[in-house]
Amino acid sequence: MAGRFARVLSGNRRVGILSLIGAGSLTVGFFLNREQNVNAGANVRRIYPASAEYPDLRKHNNCMASHLTPALYSKLCDKATPNGYTLDEAIQTGVDNPGHPFIKTVGMVAGDEESYEVFADLYNPVIKERHNGYDPCTMKHPTDLDASKIKGGLFDENYVLSSRVRTGRSIRGLSLPPACTRAERREVERVVIDALGGLKEDLAGKYYSLSQMTEQEQQQLIDDHFLFDKPVSPLLTCAGMARDWPDARGIW
Repeated sequence: MAGRFARVLSGNRRVGILSLIGAGSLTVGFFLNREQNVNAGANVRRIYPASAEYPDLRKHNNCMASHLTPALYSKLCDKATPNGYTLDEAIQTGVDNPGHPFIKTVGMVAGDEESYEVFADLYNPVIKERHNGYDPCTMKHPTDLDASKIKGGLFDENYVLSSRVRTGRSIRGLSLPPACTRAERREVERVVIDALGGLKEDLAGKYYSLSQMTEQEQQQLIDDHFLFDKPVSPLLTCAGMARDWPDARGIW
């Protein structure tokens, strides 16, 4: 699961770091270097042929539906990642949520990092469309974590009350939100808490578990506009991201 980090810049010039160990984002993109390539994927045993299982996407407006042809579905539907994640699981949220005529959604998720290799024939064109031409096969996403290059950040308080910058990170070896087990999600929570616990000075903070916080802590987080509710968006629930809520979710 990807932890979600947000730097909150408010109108009263208070600055804090917020880590939301939540349901995860509905995003497509994988920009970590792999030391080894996974194999072509384990086979999935099927009773009916791929042509009988191909979803009806005639009225859909999402990236997945634009690129998943019957031939491509037939090629990939019998494969699974080493963790057992299948193509049907990856596309289910896009099948259940056709999209809006004027708002084109992604239409699929990834269950683990191997998904991007086992199902690359579908993921790559979806990523390229969603990310304005970024081609995972020929391009490398630039990474620069030098915070000293961030300048400014003070907005006219007559017009801007608050703003935030959000980024997501994944932890190698652990499945992503659509496919992670309860144990994996709890391990993500442990790893993130340990990492954030090493922050010092103005970056230091406290972790609040959603399932263990007191009523007073809950009210304070509500007053500070930090507390988030259980995800109810069909895009998330159909992808399996809201399972076991609020187990292993919290705020830093």
